[in-house]
Amino acid sequence: MKNWWNQMKFSWHRSLGLLWLLIIAHQWVSYTEPIWLRQTTAVVWAALITITVIEIIIPVKVQIRLFIEAAAIIYIVYRILINYGIYVADPWATTLPDRLQDIAVHMVPYIWFALGASALLLLSSWWASSKRRILWFIGINIVAFAALDSFTSIVLWQEVAWTVFAGMGWLVSQHLRSFQLQYPRGWVHLLKYPTKIVINIAIVFSLVILIGVNMPGVRPTLTDPYTAWQEWNGIGKSSGKGTVGTTKSEMGSVSPTNNTSSGYSLNDDQLGGGFTFDYTPVMTVVSDLRIYMRGETRRLYSGRGWVDRDRLNRGPLEAVDVGEALESSVGSKVNTRTLKQTVTVLNNNEFPVLFGTYSVSSVDSLNGEKAGDGLSWRSRDSELIWDVDGKKLAYPSTFEVTSEVPVIPVQELTTKTYEELYKGNDLEKMFLQLPNDFPKRVRELAEEITAEGKTPYEKTALLQQYLQQTFPYTNNPDISRVTSNDFVEGFLFELKEGYCDYYSTALVTMARSLNIPARWVKGYAPGEQPEIPMNPAQQQSGTVNNNYTITNADSHSWAEVYFGDYGWIPVEATPGFNIPLLTQNEQTPEVESEDQEEQAEPTPAPVNNAQEDQGFHVGLWVVVAAVAVLLSWTIFIVWHRRFKLRFFMQQLRNGRPLTPDQKVVTETERWVRYLHRKGMLKEEHETLREAVDRWSGERPAVADHLYSLLTMFEKAKYSPEVIEDKDWQSVYTEALWVRRKMRSKK
Repeated sequence: MKNWWNQMKFSWHRSLGLLWLLIIAHQWVSYTEPIWLRQTTAVVWAALITITVIEIIIPVKVQIRLFIEAAAIIYIVYRILINYGIYVADPWATTLPDRLQDIAVHMVPYIWFALGASALLLLSSWWASSKRRILWFIGINIVAFAALDSFTSIVLWQEVAWTVFAGMGWLVSQHLRSFQLQYPRGWVHLLKYPTKIVINIAIVFSLVILIGVNMPGVRPTLTDPYTAWQEWNGIGKSSGKGTVGTTKSEMGSVSPTNNTSSGYSLNDDQLGGGFTFDYTPVMTVVSDLRIYMRGETRRLYSGRGWVDRDRLNRGPLEAVDVGEALESSVGSKVNTRTLKQTVTVLNNNEFPVLFGTYSVSSVDSLNGEKAGDGLSWRSRDSELIWDVDGKKLAYPSTFEVTSEVPVIPVQELTTKTYEELYKGNDLEKMFLQLPNDFPKRVRELAEEITAEGKTPYEKTALLQQYLQQTFPYTNNPDISRVTSNDFVEGFLFELKEGYCDYYSTALVTMARSLNIPARWVKGYAPGEQPEIPMNPAQQQSGTVNNNYTITNADSHSWAEVYFGDYGWIPVEATPGFNIPLLTQNEQTPEVESEDQEEQAEPTPAPVNNAQEDQGFHVGLWVVVAAVAVLLSWTIFIVWHRRFKLRFFMQQLRNGRPLTPDQKVVTETERWVRYLHRKGMLKEEHETLREAVDRWSGERPAVADHLYSLLTMFEKAKYSPEVIEDKDWQSVYTEALWVRRKMRSKK
């Protein structure tokens, strides 16, 4: 045991280095947490902790230690896979070799992640063995985090802060090790005061933390290279040609675990994850109605997302010219209202479609011209496809479209049964598709919700009401709660929160499970109308502001439900949103515009500043600890220098420090005033000795201390002897004894 303890003390610096390295490793595990599977993250983190503990507490030969670590990692991976349900024993594997083979198959690739991370930890510990290498290692990690923070939408302020903190601790440990090797005698002397070492280190760290937290936010004077490169390419800060394909939209994502920015996405194969709001303007729309700007539709649901993104093969296309009338998919039993929209695209954005209100009847101009190439029309989905031949045509900076907006006869439609709406209609079968393994409990929930509805319209309204009123809106849902392989099932039964992708996909699939044809649509919510001051002439003429600005934060998805001869009707299931619809009771443009201005909610407000919020939330306890350390240090300094502070005010009045004689007199005046407050008065005609004689008779318990105080006072006042600091401190001590005796007497 003694030898083990000696070895532990000998390798203290390496143990501390491993702990600092583990903190840095945790930042990378934290970064990959939303990207990896949960079991992968758990395996890697458990392996890193295990390696660190074994390296610290088992100081044996390297070969033996590596063998122990490998065995421990294998066992940990095995236990974690069992806990997560990844490995279930094969009942047919009866022999030991068969069981081991079965276990090994399930452990791949988790075991390689664990071993790889452990190897990186050990190699980093071995390589970073000097101050220079530690600085290089910390610098590389900070640069990597900074690059990821700049080039992705993930906020890594917390990871950078912890890396800096661990780097500081690592450098302090290395400095103490160097001191130990260069000055062994000084090190032995230093070890006699471990508390002072720890306290001083804690104070320095606390000062750095508080200074860093309270530094004012200052905008950079120079443009960072990434922004300069974007601006040089005409992209802009956070949007542009790269925005459409690389950012996550509220209605689609590149990956179910990416936490990216809002925007129009091209890949909806895997929905989910979270995003941050990007308020970069995308386009402006001049329109008499504030209404959704429709882009593309999707039909094939895979269980994880919408997989029919091949714009060539998901339906028949027809090349069209500017000004040509487009084949309409508006139902035959509805009237329409003609609406013209002028769209101006901002920041050189490019999209695969031209946007317009359902249903576009013609494209009137491109870039201000009454002619142009590159347009194709898919009448079944009412999509205006751009540059389908791949000629790399420049996306139009402005375009004008005319739409025929359906006016829905709601009261009439409410009474129409399944047979009246869908009998003999081939289109419905195409939009009832669901995966073969579509969860049974989703179907059962849809039936339960719509049990009171008799017609397709009533059932759709009940689904919409349930989704809007049951689940809260959030742009960063906690996907760690999801275990289901089906996106909708995970949302309805496990996640129970989300944004438009979740609500719209749930409504489409639940409607299909009730044999109601539906499709998924993505585009943009109406946007915001800037307040433009109007002069009296404009007000008298009745001129209205009909200019709307749409940003990446307005990207949105919703459902369209098919009602036979009444055509496709948009249905909004996301809380806080309301698709402006024209009904037979809403024929007046002015009334419609004002009404929808109040009803249509903008995108729910995001977190004010995700970076600041995370830093405050996660680092609060660190700041509190730093404040506690500095407060304790301040109290200690005040107590330690209490004797000097006692005479500080008198020193200011006199303009010079007090002599020991003056300090004794000052302390005497202090304890005499104390006795005065206790009823022991010194008469004006009495000397201090006469008063002490009288007080000693009244209070015998404090007589000895009073005479000691009197002697020191007379020595300082009348004796030619030299008074030292220890003498007035003795007065202070004796006065304390007088106070204690007076209190105990009571």
